[in-house]
Amino acid sequence: MPKVSKIDSNVVGLRIAEEESIGVLPVTPIWNPQEPNSFSDFGGEISTKARNPINPSRQRKKGVVVGLEATGGYASDLTQSNIQNEMQGFMFSDFRKKSELAVATTDADSFQPASGGDAYSSGDILAAKGFTDSANNGRFVVGGTPISTNVDVTGSLVVSSGESGTISKVGFVFEDGDADIDVSGTLPALVSVSKDMTDFGLVVGEYLYLGGDSGGSRYSSDLNNGFCRVRSIAANKIEFDKTENVMIAGDSTGLNIEIYFGRVLKNESSPSLIKRRTYQLEMTLGVPDTDQPAQTQSQYVVGAVPNELTINIPQEDIVTVDLGFVGLDAEQRSGADGLKTGTRPNIVESDAFNTSSDITRTKISKIIDGNSAPEPLYAFAEDISININNGATQNKAVAVLGGFDVSVGTFEVGGDITAYFADIEATKAVRDNADVTLEIHMVKNNSGISIDIPLITLGDGKPTIEQDQSIKLPLNSEAASGAKIDANLDHTLLFVFWDYLPTAAG
Repeated sequence: MPKVSKIDSNVVGLRIAEEESIGVLPVTPIWNPQEPNSFSDFGGEISTKARNPINPSRQRKKGVVVGLEATGGYASDLTQSNIQNEMQGFMFSDFRKKSELAVATTDADSFQPASGGDAYSSGDILAAKGFTDSANNGRFVVGGTPISTNVDVTGSLVVSSGESGTISKVGFVFEDGDADIDVSGTLPALVSVSKDMTDFGLVVGEYLYLGGDSGGSRYSSDLNNGFCRVRSIAANKIEFDKTENVMIAGDSTGLNIEIYFGRVLKNESSPSLIKRRTYQLEMTLGVPDTDQPAQTQSQYVVGAVPNELTINIPQEDIVTVDLGFVGLDAEQRSGADGLKTGTRPNIVESDAFNTSSDITRTKISKIIDGNSAPEPLYAFAEDISININNGATQNKAVAVLGGFDVSVGTFEVGGDITAYFADIEATKAVRDNADVTLEIHMVKNNSGISIDIPLITLGDGKPTIEQDQSIKLPLNSEAASGAKIDANLDHTLLFVFWDYLPTAAG
């Protein structure tokens, strides 16, 4: 049999499956594909100890295996879809979704789920994805009165059955004149007479995007369009405490204002909502015998708890993510052993976010009561990074090689920013220990990701001065629960994954 003499790195593959319980896969695990750029500390690091008795030859005896550290680390470009499942693990929480349904059948003007269609209302904007017929994917507006098994939409669909698509609620179209901007209170607000906006399923701290692409779907003043963070929610009023601009009174007469929202993921404060996920990481290592092309060898990190994650946003580059897991054990399987059983879907093709044109907004500003659009502490940044650390460590015991469980520590969020120095305000904010907040919005191909840290303590702030160069201002940050600002901002980090955004958002 022609054994290979080497295997190149280009044949290496990576997949991740969620476990049923730590170290135990479900009956039919789903091995989701990943696209790593590089690996770090992947597999099992064995520690040994040699016998070293007192003896005249002054020689040691052969060592024995005494310990194993199992880790799995890799770096990847950030796309719209490639870290969503794993991000729930790093955040120890579930997505807060808004009426997402699997749909296998479509009619000429309706999606026909098995059940749950009555969660939609006339005027809801939904995003459809995953359908084989491309005409059934994209943005649609719900019309009529949906029922459990039928959701009528405007526009035409291709009649089909047996598909595996998904529809999700991503926004709403208000009736003419029913979405005014009110600035008479402490904070600007969206007010509606006829729509109960608690039906949207929003939470304090998430973002809305106000305005669509057509003139009739946006406010006449661009000051009132854009990303806005929700501060309070009532039946006929949503207040915003972070807005792109200083909003002004906005009359919606003659307009059908559109708003958009996404899938929210935040670290939860309620114990009932905190959820630990564990995974198995599968690294395929090629075929050692060319006469047996189906016999792929592999290694696995078992019982892997998400530990550290860093989002890197450098200038003129691609947004990347470094992910690190702490596991219980590492396993090796020969080509004859084969891969573990399960479903292995294909990769979902998606473009990476670039840092030149897809980062539509980054802002660090002081938190000022009653001011939804304070001046930013810098105009431009050279690079930004945000990191999560769950403090995961193996639990070790006698009679166990590796770990029998994994403990986690405090959920820590921090980051670093190198800003271009323009005035002294950022340095003063460090010295004054000011309450600071950060937001980042990425938009590409009518979808996107938003990141919000409600409360930050800034550090460093000492200008870097080099001859013939712009003055740079390095800032580091430590995040904390936003409960100090508002009891409902009781999280440290929040993501919004937007299944659909209007073109204007980019």
